[in-house]
This record gives sequence, structure tokens and C-alpha cells, in this order.
Amino acid sequence: MNKLKQIYNFLYAKFFLFDDRLVLMTAGAVVGVFAGLAAVALRLSLASVLEFLAPYRQHAWAFILPGIGALGSFLFLDKVVREGAGHGVPEVIYAVSRRGGLLRFRSTFSRLVSSFLTIASGGSAGPEAPVVMSGSAIGSNIAKFLGLNDRQRMTLVGCGTAGAIASIFHAPVAGLIFSVEIILGEWKFINIIPIAIAAVAGAQISEAIIPAKELFQHHPFDIFPGDILGSIGLALFTALISVIFTRTLRRVGALAKRTPVSPWLRALIGGCAVGAIGIFMPIVLGEGYHPIMEMVGGTFPMAFWLIFLGVFLKIFVTAITLGWGGSGGIFAPCLVLGSLTGVVFYKAMMFVFPNAAVTSEGAYALLGMAGIMSGVMQAPLSSIFLIAEITGGYEAILLLLLVSSISSTLSHIIEPASFYFKDLIERGEFMRPGTDARILSDLSLNEIIDTSYITVSENMVFREFINIISNSDRNHYPVVSDETGDYLGMVRVSSIRKYALDPAFHDMIFLNQIMDTDMVTASFDDDLHDVLEFMETFNIDHIPVVEHHRFSGMISKARILDLYRRELIMQTNIQ
Repeated sequence: MNKLKQIYNFLYAKFFLFDDRLVLMTAGAVVGVFAGLAAVALRLSLASVLEFLAPYRQHAWAFILPGIGALGSFLFLDKVVREGAGHGVPEVIYAVSRRGGLLRFRSTFSRLVSSFLTIASGGSAGPEAPVVMSGSAIGSNIAKFLGLNDRQRMTLVGCGTAGAIASIFHAPVAGLIFSVEIILGEWKFINIIPIAIAAVAGAQISEAIIPAKELFQHHPFDIFPGDILGSIGLALFTALISVIFTRTLRRVGALAKRTPVSPWLRALIGGCAVGAIGIFMPIVLGEGYHPIMEMVGGTFPMAFWLIFLGVFLKIFVTAITLGWGGSGGIFAPCLVLGSLTGVVFYKAMMFVFPNAAVTSEGAYALLGMAGIMSGVMQAPLSSIFLIAEITGGYEAILLLLLVSSISSTLSHIIEPASFYFKDLIERGEFMRPGTDARILSDLSLNEIIDTSYITVSENMVFREFINIISNSDRNHYPVVSDETGDYLGMVRVSSIRKYALDPAFHDMIFLNQIMDTDMVTASFDDDLHDVLEFMETFNIDHIPVVEHHRFSGMISKARILDLYRRELIMQTNIQ
């Protein structure tokens, strides 16, 4: 065993340590394969169980199925793996933002199981966010096994995300862009190559096991000049629906937390409510891929008013599913909601302008998906390439660009933070790599504080103090109590010049008479970003750190900026 370990260490040092790009590319391919397998496993499991349960959904008692699934999902997360409920993607973003990409091993399977229970039973959620969580955790733990640093680990987290998305959608380009645009938030050459390899590996694994050219195939679209105006109108509509969807998700979730029932009962009630609605409107249940195929193919049979009602019911049941204890993502609900929105808009447009020369209903369903995804996620590039890849609708790429850009821009104006980032921003937990906040968060007060300051007594005569400062180069002197040792204030050399220059004061005044008791202080609990804001607000270059009424040291702006520069160089170094 020791011999094998020695051989492994030799090969690792010989072939990998000289250039970590080779490490990331090789590990990225491995991560992509395993992330792809996780996505395929979830997709096949869902397909088989959904097919098995299909005959039973015709019965009146079938409304309890989503309730049982949501209850099982909650109990599994809460009691078995002991993870909090969530959508998956924000947790991955938080890990990248604040924890160097660290994710627990159990996250490789926990959301797969919980989302399987929710979606297979009929809950309105998608399998994409759970496989993102799983793939990212796979990347994080492989990086941990290889002993990689934070930057390399975050790259492999991105590889896991790309492999999972590429696998479940057969969309490697979308997997790459989603990983960089949403998860990592920075376009670096050192990241893009291994993430691209992982995306291709995930897509190829999926293609080998589940052969399919596109997830939602359609007949080729003929695009007309009138579709430009139609796309602008659709973008306005999808932006509105996106904002309604985002706010409903948050408000229903907040309402659930205030509901005076136990969490497990809440999950059961929410799931049963979804099941009851699904009896009258089956298209709102599950991931909804089959209705999307019909809408993109232009064969969706429902009447206009039922589709219009379906838009808002889909919003409602998704909010209940995810807010009341179920587990899953918002990708699939966004796709269903977008296709419904596109069909509603097309039918309304043709009613008002029956002779308009525009493309088909299926094309507007495709554009609606791009508009809703762009509006909710505020990630237009991911939305454009995902829709183009899963439908093969590249002939509509210009209209996809138009709808996505307008929808995401308008949504951002109304809701400045996307659904994925909103909670993280409100909790102060969202920090992109390379930003001031992220760099400062990687520095601690213990690194910056200077503890070599000389403390002086409150009852010290000024002449004694002059003798001290004449033999020191400090400009600040903390004053402490003779009795308790507590910090009382600060004497700044710049503010006592008039006393120092007049010998008549040397034996007449004590330090407690001239010390500054109003100088702002910091503690070890303060964020470094807040400390800098204190300095800017009060126009000072130094702040004393006081913990439990005791002087601990001083923080200087010069020291912060020096360490900031070093940390910036380290974080942006791609070698």
C-alpha cells in the first residue's frame, strides 16, 4: 500500500505539479464524466417512475402523491442527510463566493434523492439544480482528494456544474456558459478550458447512454421581418411574468415559514395542494417536458384561456412545491412557463393581427422559454445557448438574442438581483471572485492588526508623555485605566502639538484631559469592508481594535491596502 502511494506521489509530482493546467484539464474530464453519470441516473430514474405512476394519476386520490413525495423529500434532507432545504444553485454560488468551493461529500447525492422524490411524485420542480449541486460537490471533493488549492477547487466546481448541465440537456455550450456566467462569475482562460472539457465529457456520457439529438425537437422555423416587433412585445411580456414568478417564489416561501405548522406537515400540505391543482391542470405537474415538446412542435391542443390560466397556475404550484418543503430547481418550471407564455402571446397577437406575417406558434414558445429564463436568472447568454441547443432552433438565434437581452434588462431594472442571488445578497453572502468585497473577505483583522503599540496611563503627566513620544515613531497612543486596564481613549500626536510646544503645560495637564474619547473603534467581529467604510466616513487612517473593553491593537489604512494589493496579485495569478 505504501509502495502504491509512493508511486502515486511520484507520478503526481512528475506530471502534474509543474503545470496545474494539466491537472485541471485531466481532473475536469473526470469530474465531467461523474457529473454526467449523476445527471443521467436522475433523468432515467425520473422517467421510469413517472411512467410507472402515470396510470394512477387518473384516480381521485392521486392528489396525495405529490404530498407524499414532498414529505419524503423533506424528511430525507432534514433527518437523514441533515441538510437544509434549498434550490441547490444558490448553495453552490455561496460555496464559491465564501468558502473557496468547499462542498460536503453528502451533497453529491443528497439533492439527487430529495429532488427525485419531489419530481417523480408530481411536484413542480426541475432536476437541473439538483444535478448542478451534485456535479459541483463531485468536483469539490475530487479537488479535496487531489489536495488542490481554493482556486483550483473552484474551477473543478465549475467543471461539475458544466458536466451536469451538459449531460441533462445534451447542451455542452450551455453547460460551459452557465458555469462561468452564474456559478463562477469570471471569464478566465485558466477556467474555461477545463470547464469546456468537462462539459463535453458530460454531454458525451449522456449521449452514449440516452441517444438524442435535441431534447425538444421541432420543425424548422421561417423568420419574417414582423417577428422583430413580435419579439419585442414578447420580451416585455416575459419580463413581466419573470418578475411575477420571482416575487411569488419568494413570498410563498416566506409565507410558509410563518405558517404555524411543523415543517413536515407543511411539506405534506403543500404537496397535496399541488396534486389537487394538477387534477384539473395536469401540465403544471412534474418537470413538464412533454407539454414543452408539444408547444415547440406547434401541436399543443389547449384553448387560449386555459393556457393563460396555466401560466399563473404553474407559477403558483412551483412556488408551493419549492417553498413548502419540496426540493428541485427552477430550470424546468422556467421552460414550461416560458413556452406557455410564448404560446399565449402568439395566440393573442394573431387574434389582434390575424394577417400578420410572422413565424409559427412553436417559434414563439421557444422564444418565450428564452425570455423567462433570462428574466428569472438574469443570465442572457446561458438562456440563449441553452434554448438554441435543446431545441436546435439556431435559425431563430437573432430573435433569441433580442428577447433575452430585453427581458433580462427589464427584469434587472425591476428586480436588481436575480432569483439565485437575491437571498445571498440580502444576507451579505454574495461576493464574486476578484471583487473588492471578496478580496477583503479573505483578509482577517488578525492579519492586519498591529499590536506593538505603547499604552499610556490616564493619570500620566504630560511631561512623562513627551519623554515617551520623543523616543518613539508612533503617532497614536492608547490610554488605559490604571484600575481596570480598560481602554479609555486615544492620544494623537497631531492633536497635542499646542501643548507640546508650550512648556507651561508640561506639568499642568494629564493625559485624561487631552485624550480623544470619541474616536471610532473596531472589534474582531467587524468585517474588514466595514472597517474601511468607517475610515472613509470619519476621514481617519487608523482605528483602534477594542475587544471586551481592552485595547488589542491598531489597524491602519496603509496596512490594509498593502495586504489588499498582495491578495489581489495572488487571486489574479493564473500560473
